[in-house]
Amino acid sequence: MFRFLISRLAQAVVVLIVLSAIIFIISRLSGSPVDIMLPQGATPAQRDALIHRLQLDRPAWQQYLAFLKDAVRGDFGVSSRFHTDTLSLVLSRFGNTVLLALSAIIIAIVVGVPLGTWAAIRGGRVDSYISTITASAQAMPSFWLAILLILVFGVVWRLLPISQFQSWSALILPAVSLSVLPFVTITRVTRSSILSVVPQHYIDTAYAKGLPGRVIVVKHILRNAMIPILTVTGLMLGSALSGAVITETVFAWPGMGALAVEAIQSRDYSVVQCIAMLAGLVIIVVNLLVDTSYRLLDPRTRIAARE
Repeated sequence: MFRFLISRLAQAVVVLIVLSAIIFIISRLSGSPVDIMLPQGATPAQRDALIHRLQLDRPAWQQYLAFLKDAVRGDFGVSSRFHTDTLSLVLSRFGNTVLLALSAIIIAIVVGVPLGTWAAIRGGRVDSYISTITASAQAMPSFWLAILLILVFGVVWRLLPISQFQSWSALILPAVSLSVLPFVTITRVTRSSILSVVPQHYIDTAYAKGLPGRVIVVKHILRNAMIPILTVTGLMLGSALSGAVITETVFAWPGMGALAVEAIQSRDYSVVQCIAMLAGLVIIVVNLLVDTSYRLLDPRTRIAARE
């Protein structure tokens, strides 16, 4: 296990370095922030002074090395748009985005795993109905669903708040909106995984022993079908973190997605880079946890690693 963790951590470092280079290049394709920061009628001297202060007159490779060196120390500079420490600003929004993404994933698991299990075990019409539901949900654009939820539950029925984080009830609508894609994926993967486990001989043996159907489904079928479900759940958590931009914008949710949109519009390099690096780090950690859980849940992975 120790060797496995060291290998995964080394891979994570390489991925972060490559990610930092990609982020550095892409964030500068939108243009220079100097054009936005300078007031109208600014003189060439003022422009040159601002470029020098932001160190944009240095070669690109020197800017990247300086960015990488500061990022290792957790120093992403000062936001040119918000005039505050970049890391502190992003972390103040990070918790709201993680809360929203985790809530969406929990909703997707709580609804998707039982539905996928039910579809696989029952088959027939139940499977057809659930497949129709997932196909309809997949075809529904997230922004359209968000607007529909606001219209029905916020405007017409006035049951839930539709913007900001004024209370915990304000989390319901954006979490439901963001959970649709993970719900569809988790439901389908659960169904497929269970269908691959049901024909196994040890399931027939469990039925032959007279074990209750619920025990067989939970203890034998679902447990052995968990690895694909864990994999897709980890991927969906990363997708929810990155896909929260639209949801946060529609619901005016104070998270990293809405902050990223504003930073991109104002060409705030430091905020964009910090958000992308932090999101990448979270996805890498989630994947590491998923890989570790494989070895805990399935002894065959540990045996294969030793061989």
